Amino acid sequence: MTRRWAIALLLIIQVLCAGFFTFDILVTLLALPVAPINWQLYELMQVGAAIGLVCGVGFGALVLRRSLRDAARMKSQLRIASGAFMDLLEESFTEWGLTPAERDVALFAIKGLTTQEIAQLRSTSEGTVKAQTAAIYRKAGVSGRPQLLSHFIEDLLDGLDDTARAPAVSVVENARGDRV
Repeated sequence: MTRRWAIALLLIIQVLCAGFFTFDILVTLLALPVAPINWQLYELMQVGAAIGLVCGVGFGALVLRRSLRDAARMKSQLRIASGAFMDLLEESFTEWGLTPAERDVALFAIKGLTTQEIAQLRSTSEGTVKAQTAAIYRKAGVSGRPQLLSHFIEDLLDGLDDTARAPAVSVVENARGDRV
């Protein structure tokens, strides 16, 4: 929360500094009548405005660098999780003894395709796809597509480092009183 206030304060300072310089330029260009102020005070205001803008640029560069680093880390973690998910799929498909056709249908079902879309992609009838999904559910020990997907999500989450999941789990535990 303190970081947000610091960013907001720095942004306000930058806006005021930029406003000062913009006003000064407009007064000069448009020859607007302004009450004169002490030249020493005016110089201090210019120096303060310049320092404010320079600090804002420096802080902006730091925030941008941190954001780019975080984005790269998240992208790497997503790539790892995606690979882990595919490995988990393959392990489960092998454990359940799915045929190559059933593997394709299961993967399409997990991706969220409808029975009709799967049938079109595989150039088969909807009845064939329904029979294959029924066989998949039976071999997996689930009653439908939501439970099939839930099986993989739970296994993937169980494989994550507990320290990475702890904050999210504790929030759910505190709010509902049970572990999800």
